[in-house]
Amino acid sequence: MPRTLKLVKSSLLIVDDDEGIRSQMKWALVDQYDVVVAEDRAAAVNVLRERQPQVVLLDLGLPPNPADTGEGFAALAEILALRPLTKVIIISGQAERANAWRAIGEGAYDFLPKPVEMEELKLILKRAFHVAELEREYHALHQRWSGDGFEGMLGTSPLMQEVFTLIRKVATTEVPVLILGESGTGKEVAAQAIHRRSARRGGPFVPINCGAIPETLLESELFGHEKGAFTGAHVQRKGRFESAAGGTLFLDEIGELSPPLQVKLLRFLQEQTIERVGGRVPIKVDTRVVAATNVDLKRALEANTFREDLYYRLAVVILRVPPLRERQGDILLLANAFLKRFAAENRSGPSRFSAEAARALEQHPWPGNVRELENRVKRGAIMAEGVEVSVAELELAEEGTALAPVRTLREAREAVERTLIEQSLRRHRNKISAAAAELGISRPTFYELMEKLGMKKEELKPEA
Repeated sequence: MPRTLKLVKSSLLIVDDDEGIRSQMKWALVDQYDVVVAEDRAAAVNVLRERQPQVVLLDLGLPPNPADTGEGFAALAEILALRPLTKVIIISGQAERANAWRAIGEGAYDFLPKPVEMEELKLILKRAFHVAELEREYHALHQRWSGDGFEGMLGTSPLMQEVFTLIRKVATTEVPVLILGESGTGKEVAAQAIHRRSARRGGPFVPINCGAIPETLLESELFGHEKGAFTGAHVQRKGRFESAAGGTLFLDEIGELSPPLQVKLLRFLQEQTIERVGGRVPIKVDTRVVAATNVDLKRALEANTFREDLYYRLAVVILRVPPLRERQGDILLLANAFLKRFAAENRSGPSRFSAEAARALEQHPWPGNVRELENRVKRGAIMAEGVEVSVAELELAEEGTALAPVRTLREAREAVERTLIEQSLRRHRNKISAAAAELGISRPTFYELMEKLGMKKEELKPEA
C-alpha cells in the first residue's frame, strides 16, 4: 500500500484563565491547528520556549488579578521579547477596547472583541499564519542570498568588517557596550547581533527607546513599580530590566535619560540591583546592558547634562556604526538586497535597477542612512512599471543630470514640461492618452505641448 504523508499542523497557543473558554476554542480549532493552552503568563512563556507557536491568542485579564490588564500586557511584552515574529492576537471585551488598541501599539498583531465570533476568529487566524509563514520564508531567503551578511547586517566595506569583528569579540563578554552612530545606521541591529552571539542568546532581547517615552513614565517602564506607588498603579508591575533578566536590555537614545534616571542606571551597572518605583527593597537582576545614541555624549559631559561616571561605565567598549556614505561599495549591495526582499514578500516586482538609478544610488549622500535607503528602494519597487527601477521612481537625481542654469521663467517652465512629458511617455510606452491622463491634461493639449517643445514621441524609447 502507498504510504500517506502526515500533514504537520501549525502550532497555536491559547492563553486564557477561563478553562471553559480555553476548551471551547481548542475544540473549535483543533482540526486546523496544533492547539496548546496556558492559563497564566508563566505557563505561556514555558509553552513558547518549548513549542515555539507562530500565533498566540492572548486574554489580557490573567492571574493573579484577572480584573486588571497589567499581567496581560506583561505577557505580551515577554512573548514578543522572546520571539519577536510571533503574531499575538488579543482577545478583548468591549469595555477594554482602549487596552486592545494599546496592545496593538505595543506589538500585538490584531484584536478580537468578546464574545468571540468563531468564523471571524478563523479568518484572522488564517491571515496571521499566512503572514507568519511569509516572514519565515523571507528569513530563509535572506539567509541564502545574504552571503555578505553577518547576523542580519550586510556589508563588505572595510568599515563594516571592522564592526563585525568587534561584535564577535565583545559578544562573548559580559561588559556593557555603547553603540554610536547616526540615525538610521542600524544601531539596534548591531545590538541584536551582540545578543545573538552571546551566551545570553536563549534569553530575551528587550529594546526601549529612552527618547520616545515621557520622562514621567520612563522610570516605571524601566524599573517597574509596586502596587499603589502612584495613581493607577493597581498591581505590581515588572519593568524592562526585570523583563530582560537572563538576556540583554537595549537602551536606545541613552543621552535622553534625565539626571535621576542616570543615577538609578549607574547603581544598576555598579551593583546589578534595581528598586521598583514605590519600592524599598533592592532586587538583584541578571541583565546585560547595551546602550546606543546618535548624539555626541562628550559634549553632553562638557555641558553637565550626562554623568561622567555613567559614561565610563557604559562605554567599556565603544562600537561605532559608520554612516552609509562612508561604506564604500555597500550601497548597491544593500539596495539590491532590499529589492530582492520586496520581490520575495510580494512574489512579484522589479528585479534590478537601471544603470542611471544605480549611479544615482551611489551618488546620493544618504542623510537617513540605511533606513532611508530601504524606504527609497521600497518606494521605487512599488512605482516601477517594468523589470527595472528608474531614477524617477526612486525620486533621486543622478549627479550631472540636473537642469542647466536658465535665464528666463519661460525657459525654466519649458524644461520642466519637457522632463514631465518625456517621463510620462516612457512610463506608458508612448501611449498619448495614458500619458495625458497622468498629467491631468487633454490629448489635444498634450500634442500642442509636444509641438511647442519640438518633441516627437517616436524618438523616445519606452522603458522595459
